[in-house]
Amino acid sequence: MPDFVAPQLATLVKEPPSGDGWVHEIKFDGYRMLCHLSNGKVRFWSRNQKDWTSKFPRVSKAIASLKATTAILDGEIVIMDARGMTSFQKLQQSMGKGDGANFIYEVFDLMYLDGFDLTRSSLIDRKLALKELIESAGKTAVLQFSDHQEGNGALFFKSACKYGLEGIVSKRADARYQSARNQAWLKTKCNLRQEFVIAGYTPSEKGLAGFGSLILGVYEKGSLIYAGRVGTGFSIKQRAELGKKLDKIARPTPPFAVIPKVRGLAGAVWTEPKLVAEVAFTEFTSDGSIRHPSFQGLREDKKPHEVHRE
Repeated sequence: MPDFVAPQLATLVKEPPSGDGWVHEIKFDGYRMLCHLSNGKVRFWSRNQKDWTSKFPRVSKAIASLKATTAILDGEIVIMDARGMTSFQKLQQSMGKGDGANFIYEVFDLMYLDGFDLTRSSLIDRKLALKELIESAGKTAVLQFSDHQEGNGALFFKSACKYGLEGIVSKRADARYQSARNQAWLKTKCNLRQEFVIAGYTPSEKGLAGFGSLILGVYEKGSLIYAGRVGTGFSIKQRAELGKKLDKIARPTPPFAVIPKVRGLAGAVWTEPKLVAEVAFTEFTSDGSIRHPSFQGLREDKKPHEVHRE
């Protein structure tokens, strides 16, 4: 059994693919997690190979109940809100608190099982094996098999957006598992939303704790480029806590390759580009900035240099 299998990543597209050769899944709003089961011992890895096992004791217990000796699973840790939708903000608020009673592991792929490398098997065969494996744990709300629809991606996407979901992921039914971003997995979003590197903040003109808005950027050809600011979506507590984190990594100069010539940055506090924020927005403007942004949470599972304009 390999020590680590890097996750397969989806490519962003404007509309889902057509044809019966594709299966379509719900795009979950949580933390992507790879899970290793080996002789009763369970470990969780983030996409950049950080060990997050200690954060999910209840999920680990459910994984250990699977009828398998060794396995590697791919899925997403989520929390449901009152509407039954996955909520990244609620997930962030629950991380590190208690035993994670509300965490759910939505599992959508199986790369290894009891001595067999399944990465070269077709997706549809892997999912058949995965469904049987998840069912072996019995009825549990903590562990869920992420089901799919075969074909008719346009209708599936329309329904996902109607119900307020983030989007869908479309996958080639006959494709093997590849630790890369390619055209075998495609993601279609109902609303624009992605990660941005935090490059600093502007002080609040209204006396709010922490900051007024975060200054954001993305990497292009190895250089950090200005992408706008976000000043909404924060609770008072989030502003105060995030402000303290940013002050610890403050620096005297902007981390951007080119200093942005925009209004409102004269009194900015610049920081090392070490933190990543997920932000929802309506569109990119012609100069590369985002419009009507709303902060969703920090992404501890993403490396800053991996953040680019999708």
